[in-house]
Amino acid sequence: MIRKVSEILKEKERTFSFEFFPPKTDEGRKKLPDTVAAYLELKPDWFALTYGAGGTTREWTTAIVDDLQKRFDVPIIHHLTCVGHNREELKTMLIDMEKRNIRNILALRGDTPVDVKDWVPSPGGFEYCYQLINLIRSFDNFFSIGVAGFPEGHIKAPDKATDSKYLKVKVDAGGEFIITQLFYDNRDYFDYVNRIRSIGVTARIIPGIMPIPGWQGLLKFTSNCGASIPQFVADIFKPLDGDNEASYKRGVDFAAEQCNELLQGGAPGLHFFTMNRVNPVMEIMKRIKR
Repeated sequence: MIRKVSEILKEKERTFSFEFFPPKTDEGRKKLPDTVAAYLELKPDWFALTYGAGGTTREWTTAIVDDLQKRFDVPIIHHLTCVGHNREELKTMLIDMEKRNIRNILALRGDTPVDVKDWVPSPGGFEYCYQLINLIRSFDNFFSIGVAGFPEGHIKAPDKATDSKYLKVKVDAGGEFIITQLFYDNRDYFDYVNRIRSIGVTARIIPGIMPIPGWQGLLKFTSNCGASIPQFVADIFKPLDGDNEASYKRGVDFAAEQCNELLQGGAPGLHFFTMNRVNPVMEIMKRIKR
């Protein structure tokens, strides 16, 4: 039986986990198990698999999670979003996941497709993540539920106080742990933890780590999710633009320094957004004081 993340968190004060995305090509999907297998060396507590904007990787995500769990016997968090589905579709998916022994979900409102300007829920669908959590909770606690956190505030939240309030709604509905969006100033994470604790949220808050792939990649990722680029980060990576080797090395150095500072400051582990790459995270993990 695949374990629930909530059970793992009760036993371990510090966890390490790694996230992948479903490749869009047949060749990429064939390579993914080899990529995931390489991460077994790091003794992961769990893996995670993302879900495309508007549910665009719906079938792939579920099938890949099922396959990887059977291959490696490691819990895998299945991202699941409100966007693109109505209640009955989501219920059908959850029934299928239960049959496949997929026990862990990261519940998300989800990103809208890039070509949709004014998104509205599907007829009979959900507008908010807590509604999805309520549906998942109807399955007699079969699933462990995680939610997303935003150290700098969600891109659509008017202020950090409102963002914190919405997070508490998700946790009160049944969210058991929090994985944060990427950030590059650790003060944002520690301030976030204090802010969330001050309103009574006790769930574990696991920092999400995105190794910097280079200046252009950094611009792309932060613009997509609304995270900021601190000036000290720009001062390091902008001058290296175009020098792939130097950017890679400095990206690994920066992430290792960031991770060690987080752990020394009390972070309860790390969750890596791997972008389906092996080498950067492997090198970073070798430098982390676990």
